Amino acid sequence: MKKARALIALLAAILVLSACGQPEFTYVHDKAGTTYFKVPATFTQLDAYPIELYLSGDHPNSQSALLRAQRVWSTAFDQSTDPSVNHLLGSPEPFVYAAVHQLTEEQRDAVSLNRLRDFILPVTDQVRTLYLQQAATVGQTPMFNRFEPISDEVLTLDHGARGVHVRFNYQIGNDIQTFDHTAILDEKGATVSVMLIGCQSVCFRKRGAEFDKIANSFKLLRLPG
Repeated sequence: MKKARALIALLAAILVLSACGQPEFTYVHDKAGTTYFKVPATFTQLDAYPIELYLSGDHPNSQSALLRAQRVWSTAFDQSTDPSVNHLLGSPEPFVYAAVHQLTEEQRDAVSLNRLRDFILPVTDQVRTLYLQQAATVGQTPMFNRFEPISDEVLTLDHGARGVHVRFNYQIGNDIQTFDHTAILDEKGATVSVMLIGCQSVCFRKRGAEFDKIANSFKLLRLPG
């Protein structure tokens, strides 16, 4: 009996030590090593390619999809017990999407702070109006309704990089979804690094400090040379 109790105590100690050794965060950077962030280790990493197809509207076998794959690095993280890329636009659990875009010459000429705000979802008045007009033209019910701005900050960063950090609500179906969006243009005007954190509004209010840590960790790294 004493041996059994000793064995149980030993196993319990091993479990405690194992738990203590688990990392608190997953540290992430793009393939070029220029953009960095961290998410809690409880998030599951997902292949973000389906998100790229959704956001671009490209057919997976098209030339446009091939070129986008060459210019865009992306990843996604979901804290749901049933993780899915479909949670980008609606989930009671936090979802994080991040991407780094190598801009074309045309995109470089057109980039602005408002373009950074609208890089993933319609945020500015002009683009939201255009989105609703396009939905009406094709007779579709818009997915994004009742936009509510929460905060809007212009970022002035080291070495001439600049960006925006905006937070807003959209009603999607019957739920209110809160989005935290950061987009950064590097000092050369060559890349846009973007992060979108999403969660239902009730979830976001309860866990805002956690989301702030994720958003604040999203940074550009200046490579040597």
